[in-house]
Formats: sequence, structure tokens, C-alpha cells
Amino acid sequence: MNTDTGDEWRRRGPTPEQRRLDLYGGLAITVLALFSLTLTRSTGAFLLGPPPSWPEQILWTVAVTLPLIWRRRFPATVTLVVSAAFIAAQARSAPETQLSSWALFAALYTLGAWGQDRRMARRLRIGVITTMFVWLGVYYAISIGSIPEDAFAHAVGPVPPVLAAIVSGVLVNVLYFGLAYFFGETAWLAARRQHELAAQAEELRRSQAEARGRAVIGERVRIARELHDVVAHHVSVMGVQASAARRVIDRSPDKARTALTAIEESARNAVDELRRMLGVLRASEVGPGAELPAGIDQVDAVVERARDAGLRATLGVYGDPTPLPESLSQAVYRVVQEAVTNVIRHATGAGVLDVRIRYLATEVEVDVTDDGRATRPPNADGLGLVGMRERVTTHDGELEVGPRAGGGWRVRARFPVPVAVRESA
Repeated sequence: MNTDTGDEWRRRGPTPEQRRLDLYGGLAITVLALFSLTLTRSTGAFLLGPPPSWPEQILWTVAVTLPLIWRRRFPATVTLVVSAAFIAAQARSAPETQLSSWALFAALYTLGAWGQDRRMARRLRIGVITTMFVWLGVYYAISIGSIPEDAFAHAVGPVPPVLAAIVSGVLVNVLYFGLAYFFGETAWLAARRQHELAAQAEELRRSQAEARGRAVIGERVRIARELHDVVAHHVSVMGVQASAARRVIDRSPDKARTALTAIEESARNAVDELRRMLGVLRASEVGPGAELPAGIDQVDAVVERARDAGLRATLGVYGDPTPLPESLSQAVYRVVQEAVTNVIRHATGAGVLDVRIRYLATEVEVDVTDDGRATRPPNADGLGLVGMRERVTTHDGELEVGPRAGGGWRVRARFPVPVAVRESA
């Protein structure tokens, strides 16, 4: 996880799109500044004194505004250039001041929002602002002696006119530079918070992915442990049957043939279960404390626990029950168990729970429905669904999970029944 925060964090440079916007914006403000210069010359409102030549006026106007096309790429350099050009333009009495002032504001704001070295960005902004106030003081000192005697002929306030003009100018500049500094700092802090939130969201996604992975591995290990017990049972039975066949093969060939047929069937079932076990085992070590395997014959106990939780739970079995392989029987039980647990934990207002097991021609189907409302949006990667999906996939089955058209929730799983089991039924 990226832990860069505070002064150690560095904001990423501008994107190509932002650079294009800076280019178009800088060119636009330069054109507007030249238009403003034309209007100022047309009105003759030369507030800073007699202006320089027309080409020099254009030069200073462009020098203050055009550098903004690089403002986010080189914020410190642009701020220095714009500040120096702004003071020089005023010292030369360049008449365009409106757009030039906004250009200086934009440069200071950008340095606060995009300056990579925060300490340097703060010092540079404070230095520029201090210089501007020093220049303001120099300007007042130079201009105060040239103020006409009748300039304040209509002044009626209690404050001396010159002092009032100076204080007014200082207050306006304090507000102007203060806002430029504040908005720049706020923009940088907002970008840093957005970066931290994105980093935390990425860390959360990784943690959730790891949790899902651990859940899958845990479920597969548990399935493999149960299948291991099933295979061991089949092998033990095969040993007993083989011993019996050996003892009677001379005296009673028919009994020996029956025992050998049973061995063949047990071997086939054991190989099938072993294939499933090897397909799901993903861990090199299985810990102690495994639960005793439960099968389809214990589903009624799960339904009874739902009744104890306050639900009107029913269990229906349809079709002719077929003896299932132990692993398949355990998978059916686990799906019912997880579906009922989800109803108890997450369904708001659920009062009715219906569990149905259907023995069909080639498959066994589990259908669990309720009439509640989900307390949160369904999560396809939830740990419970991960476990059900793993068990159904292990037996080449199908799983359907989702809301019902008439309200409530449904979990439906179909498991194909092995051909050998169907033929022996």
C-alpha cells in the first residue's frame, strides 16, 4: 500500500488532456488580455501613468499572460516569470491590469495546487506575496507625491483620504493574495485525500480478493478432506470384499463372483471420488479439527434449526430417493446448510423457508426459497456463495442464486447423478 502522505506525497503531473487545456486556456487569456489592452488604450484610462510605446505594451501584456500555457507542468517557474513580468509591467506603467492580475492569481493558485515540493512551494508563494506588498509600498511612496491637490476634493469621510486609499488598496491585495494561497492549498489537500482514498480502496479490493481466495482454498480443503474419507471407506470395503472372495472362490464361485462385482463397483466409485478429490485439493497441508461429514439424510436437522430461529420452515422430498455417493450427499447438505444460514443472517422480514429436494431422472435438485428481503445488495463473491459454487462445480453441477419474481430469495442447485448409481437404483 502506498503510504506517502503529508509533505512526502507527490502529486502526479498533469495528464495530456490537462496540458491541452492549459495551452488553450493560456492562449485564450492572452488574446483577451490583448483585447483588454486595446479597450484600455481606446478609453485613455492610464491609471498607472503615461504608458510606454505600443509594442512595449503588447510585450508586457503577453509576458504576463502567455506563460500560463505551462502553468501545471512548471508551476514554480511560471509563478516567478509571471510575478517578475507583472511588477516590471506596472513599473513601466503598462495600462493592461485586469487580465494581468488574474494571470498572477492563476499562477499563485497553480503553484499551491500542483507544486511537487511543498516546502519550496510555500516559501516561493510567501516570497512572491511579500515582494508584491513591498512593491505596493514602493508604488505608494513614489505616487503619493504626485497626487493632485484636488484629487480628493469631494472626500467627506472621517479617515484622511490618502490613508483611506492606502488602507483600501492593502485590504484588497490581502484578500486577493490570501484567496490565491488558500484555494491553491485547498486544491492540493483535496488531491492528496483523493489519492489516499484511492489507495485505501485498492487495498480493500486486494484484501477482499485475498479473503475470497482463502475461502476458496479452505472450502476445497474441506471438500478434499471429506472425499478422502469417502475414498478410504471404499478402499476398506474393497479389502474386506477381496478377502471374502479369496476364501470362497474354490468352494462357492457364485459368492466369489458377487464379491468381485462389488469390488468392481467400489473401485469405480473410489476412482470417481479420487478424481474429484485431486481436482479440488489446492493446499499442501490439512489441519486437524475437521467436522464430521454430514449428508443429505441430515438436511432435516438444518431445517429444524431454522424453525428454532423463528422461521416457518418446511422440507419436501419429491421423487424416488436414490442412494447417492457420499461426496455428492455431503455437497447437497452443504448447499442447503449455507442457503439456510444466509436466510437467517441476511434476510430481513423472512417468515417462511421452503427447502425442497427433487430426485429427477438424471440429477438431484436442491431448491431453497424464502420470502424475506436482502439487508444488502447480493455479492456474487461472498464467502458463502463461493463455498456453494465450489461444491457444485466439483460435481459438474449448476447453481442459480438470486431474487424471486414474487419476492424473496432462491438458491437452486442441480447435481448430476453418476450413471452407475442410476443403473443400480
